[in-house]
Amino acid sequence: MEIRHLTSDDLDAVLDNRRRAFGPLSGGAAETWRKLVSPMLPEGRFLGAFDGSRLLGAARVNPYVQWWHGRPLSMGGVASVTVAPEDRGRGVGRALMDAVIERCAELGHAVSALYPATTPLYRSAGYEHAGVLQRITLPSEALRTLDGPGGAAGAVKLRRMGPADAAELVALIGRLHAATRASGPLCFDERTWRLWLEDDDDFCYLAEDGFVVYRWSDGNIEVDNLLAGSEATARALWSMVGSASSVARSVTACADPADPVLWMLRERSKDEVTQTRWMFRLIDLPAAVEGRGFPAGVRVETPVEVTDSRRPGNAGDWLLRVDGGSGSVTRRDAPSGDATRLTIGGMSALFAGVPTATLRRAGLLTGGSPDADDALDAAFGCTAYMIDYF
Repeated sequence: MEIRHLTSDDLDAVLDNRRRAFGPLSGGAAETWRKLVSPMLPEGRFLGAFDGSRLLGAARVNPYVQWWHGRPLSMGGVASVTVAPEDRGRGVGRALMDAVIERCAELGHAVSALYPATTPLYRSAGYEHAGVLQRITLPSEALRTLDGPGGAAGAVKLRRMGPADAAELVALIGRLHAATRASGPLCFDERTWRLWLEDDDDFCYLAEDGFVVYRWSDGNIEVDNLLAGSEATARALWSMVGSASSVARSVTACADPADPVLWMLRERSKDEVTQTRWMFRLIDLPAAVEGRGFPAGVRVETPVEVTDSRRPGNAGDWLLRVDGGSGSVTRRDAPSGDATRLTIGGMSALFAGVPTATLRRAGLLTGGSPDADDALDAAFGCTAYMIDYF
C-alpha cells in the first residue's frame, strides 16, 4: 500500500469511493464538491491510499481557523475519510489517519478536528470526543416577534451578501468569536466562503456586527450560520428569518448551546435539540497551548505527563503554566511523581473543556491531585461547540 497526494486525475475514483461510503450525490452537489477540493490538490491536502493504480481510500485536510477562548488556532479539519467497501478491515483507514496527522503537522496545524462516522478508528489515532454541533428547532412565529413592539431592531442595517463579501465576512467572524471568547467554532477560508456564497439556494445577509445564512428546506427554514455581536442585531437577524412564519412553521438552526436567542424568546420551557458529536486532537501540544486563550484571572503551574505514540513530540513530562490569559508547556528535566498523567486523547479532551472528573472516570487521566484537577478545570473549562459541519 502506498499513500500519496491526490491529483485531479484521481478525482473520479475518489468520488466513486465517496458515493459508496456516504451515498449518491446529485450532479450539482458533485460539481460543487469538485470546486471545493480541486484547489486543495496542489496544496497536498488530499491523501490517497493505493494498491498499484487502484484507489483504496482517501482523506482530506481542510484549512480552518478554530477559536479557543477567543483566540484563533490553525486547525486541520479532517473530512471525506473513505475506504472502498472491498478493502475495509485491512488497516487502510488506520494508515490514512497516521498520514493525515503527519500532514496536519507539516501544514502547520496546531490542532485537528473531525466528525466521526465511527469512533474506534479515530480514538486509536489520538482523537477524542470534545464538543457538539447543536441544531435547535424553534417556532418561526416566536422569532418573527423578536423585533419587539417598538421595532428597535429595525435600526439595524442589513444587506444581501455575496461572494465578493467573503473577506469582510471572515474578518467579522474573527471579531465576533474573539469578543465572545468562543471555544470550538471554526471559520472557512475566503476561498471556501466564496464558494458557499455563490449558492443560489442560500439567502445571505450581512450587518455591521452580524450575519445570517439560511435556506428553505421541506417547507420550513434551515439556518446554517447566524452570529450577532449585539442584542439589536440578533433581534434583527432572527426576526427576519422568522418573517417567513406565514408559510414556514419552524426554523431549525445550528447554534451555540448558549446562543442569546434562547434567552430572548418570550416562551421557553422545553428545547427541541439534536446534537452531532465531533472529535478533536492536539497535533502540536506546545503550539496549541501557547496559541489558546485562557481566563485572565486564572493562574496555574502544574506538571503533566502526556503519552502520544503517533506524535512523540507531544509525549513526555511537561510543566504547564497559565497566567494573564496565556499558557505554555515546557519540558521538565525529570519526571514528577505528582504529575497529572494523560493520554493524548485525554489531553485533547481536557484542552476542549471536558472536566477532569469525567476524564478520570473514563480512564483518560490519572495521577495528580484534587488541587491540580481544580486548577486544570479552571484553566481549560469551556463548553466547546461548532456551528459548521464539514
